[in-house]
Amino acid sequence: MDEVNLEVANQANLEFLVKEIKGHLKIVNAALISPEDFRISDYEDLLEIYQLIQKKQGRLTMMEIEGILEELGELRKAHRS
Repeated sequence: MDEVNLEVANQANLEFLVKEIKGHLKIVNAALISPEDFRISDYEDLLEIYQLIQKKQGRLTMMEIEGILEELGELRKAHRS
């Protein structure tokens, strides 16, 4: 697979970030979080979440997981006015 350049905010990278975040959070109902829920304007926030998860090497506390899920919920399109 080609190296992903996450410095570029595009739809493919956004989808990659969401998939990776979901995989590390081990969400029971992964369908609750979908790349379609986010906009390119959310990219920097998603990248920060991804980088945090990478830095922790996937070893997140329940509190950290809850915080990330809360942040993702706030970013979701469905909750925007």
